[in-house]
Amino acid sequence: MKILVIHGPNLNLLGKREPEIYGSETLLEIDMRIREYAQAKSIPIETFQSNHEGEIIDKIHEAADTVSSGFDVLIIKPGAYTHWSIAIRDAIQGTGLPTIEVHLSNIYARESFRRKSVIAPVCRGQIAGLGSRGYLLAIDALAQILR
Repeated sequence: MKILVIHGPNLNLLGKREPEIYGSETLLEIDMRIREYAQAKSIPIETFQSNHEGEIIDKIHEAADTVSSGFDVLIIKPGAYTHWSIAIRDAIQGTGLPTIEVHLSNIYARESFRRKSVIAPVCRGQIAGLGSRGYLLAIDALAQILR
């Protein structure tokens, strides 16, 4: 199993941006935690962050190309794209990669516009509100799904 983790817009601001909601870990710290966890399980993993919808879509397409990248599954933290990016939804659906959507905060306990995910219906599952631990749980869930 080879995993691609995609972090969406503004995740590069973690540690500075609203720590009362998103916590104090930086994206670099989260990525290191994800890599260490996956390495301990002998799971190849790559992380990617972009503030640009098209780059995220291109990365999803590239991930599904078994010749160039060979990713088997996807973990995505789509940020604000969660609530309106039909294009990212279509990319996930079109590639057929088993995907888990992760949110650091509980999007259902926040503003009403954050409570709807257009991405979730094309994912195998969603983990929200558990901070960066959600990524680790997603790794475990995807490993079970692929068994």
